[in-house]
Amino acid sequence: MSGPSYRVPFRRRREGKTDYRLRKRLISSGKPRLVVRTSLKHTLAQIVEAKPEGDRILATAHSTELTKKYGWLGSCGNLPAAYLTGLLVGQRALLKGIKEAVLDIGLSTPSKGSRLFAGLKGASDSGLQVSHDAGVLPDESRIRGEHIANYANQLHSANPELYQLRFARILGRNLKPESLTEHFEKVKTKILEAKLKGGRVVKKLES
Repeated sequence: MSGPSYRVPFRRRREGKTDYRLRKRLISSGKPRLVVRTSLKHTLAQIVEAKPEGDRILATAHSTELTKKYGWLGSCGNLPAAYLTGLLVGQRALLKGIKEAVLDIGLSTPSKGSRLFAGLKGASDSGLQVSHDAGVLPDESRIRGEHIANYANQLHSANPELYQLRFARILGRNLKPESLTEHFEKVKTKILEAKLKGGRVVKKLES
């Protein structure tokens, strides 16, 4: 398009990185944003406050922290890891006195039960108040990784070679995927206990 009345869109809009209409609605709420972003291997969750000079990050959590600080042995790109990352950022937000936020999923397509909403569920379970429709959240069984454990159990019986191939990384960390649900609960407990110690991790979780 061209002409005297044509206005060139902002760069991030042209690059497909920011929906400014959506951003305006979120900022107009007057609350910090719970920003959840996912990639194939990781989940990032942040509490962000909009300022005239730019966004200010108040709290952040990355799924790699689950492995480095909390003993997580599973994949950092699955549904349970997304939930735990959301739980972690929610805990950190509360420790800084932040009690409410609005969800910001950026340009991601909202899909019921996705990792985006698993991160939201984790943040909400931490005590952070984030307005949402409960219908978009993953089932508790999937958050705990039961679908992964059940699939691993079936695959181990039907095709041991494929089982070893599909879960090579987890098995290499001395975690049987069939035990992922129990492991998830241990890591979740450790994150919740860390809040009582001011966010400090005192002891490394044993596998």
